[in-house]
Amino acid sequence: MTDSKPSLIIEERPCQSGQRMGYACLNAPESLNALTLPMIRQLTKALNQWRQDSQICFVWLEGAGDRAFCAGGDIVKLYESMTSDKFTTNVVSNKNDKSSPGTNLYAEKFFSEEYRLDYLIHRFSKPIVCWGHGVVMGGGLGLMSGASHRVVTEQSRIAMPEVSIGLFPDVGGTWFLSRMSGGAGLYLGLTGASCNAADAIELDWADNFLPSSQRTHLIEALQRLQWSSGESNHSRVTQLLRAWQEQHKAQLPIGQIAEHRDLVRQVTRGDTLAEVVDSILSLPAKDGWLKKSQDSLINACPTSLHLVWRQVQEGGRLTLSEVFRQELVMALQCTTHGEFKEGVRALLIDKDRKPKWRYQNVSSVPPSYIQKFFTPPWKKNPLDDLSSH
Repeated sequence: MTDSKPSLIIEERPCQSGQRMGYACLNAPESLNALTLPMIRQLTKALNQWRQDSQICFVWLEGAGDRAFCAGGDIVKLYESMTSDKFTTNVVSNKNDKSSPGTNLYAEKFFSEEYRLDYLIHRFSKPIVCWGHGVVMGGGLGLMSGASHRVVTEQSRIAMPEVSIGLFPDVGGTWFLSRMSGGAGLYLGLTGASCNAADAIELDWADNFLPSSQRTHLIEALQRLQWSSGESNHSRVTQLLRAWQEQHKAQLPIGQIAEHRDLVRQVTRGDTLAEVVDSILSLPAKDGWLKKSQDSLINACPTSLHLVWRQVQEGGRLTLSEVFRQELVMALQCTTHGEFKEGVRALLIDKDRKPKWRYQNVSSVPPSYIQKFFTPPWKKNPLDDLSSH
């Protein structure tokens, strides 16, 4: 007998004002609620329906279980797409260029639909309250970062560790990392360093802190609000969350970014990627957070570090839609050049934690090789229809 448990729970619950809330729960706790393509499609469908339904006043988004909101995308399935003819095609965008690696069809579907969902959340007209409890990484942060009201708890652990698997901080990472002050975006992108609730609020990854014990009470309080049909609903949620946070602010943990702000600013001032990497690795590891950052950087894919450098250097000039279009190009190129496949193999498939990167350090990576990751594999980007705002 097979388990028919839905991977995404979609419900509509009544509010006292007579309207309804949209409830969405990522329901795969055994995989830390990792996003699959069916989950992406179901959530996109629900949000589009709720966006058009005048009786839906707000959306609650969370993950099942106590361990994670969402630890990222289903990269094992992506690994299969990079190793099996079942998911790939050799059709090239330029028929005169026989060296073109072609496009990974499954990866194109997964990344384009994931980024389209992230963009929908960023542009959603109604309040979306995201309960960012536990692990929030990669694709999970892509979902949370676009929500209008992002709540973190004492157990929130947030990071973009993609450089360890030969990928890069996607799902809008170009947008939010390039807009962080004091070099924090570059540092977090290069090291994949983990952040807590206080860090998330300082970095604008989250808006409010509440103890995890308040989850059910918060949902009930939101259902009791006097909802209207206009923009004032956002301010109603904002005022409620601020008042609740004020009651519990003594439980907010001490932030790592705040504690290391001067060091982060100092080591990210270099004019080149190699200078910044050397500066971070040369720091005396005075505490566990710094030491973990350095260990991650030592083992990171050099190609991925170059991609992060470009993201942070150039991302501030891009609109949100341009960010997702560029990241789709980068992600698909990552699936064809071998680094991403090797990184997933070493971490999750063979689990030997000894990836064999194409280049041994950032200084040996040719600029011409990095440029390939920014070269579209087709004439028309699947995300060309996203608004230019």
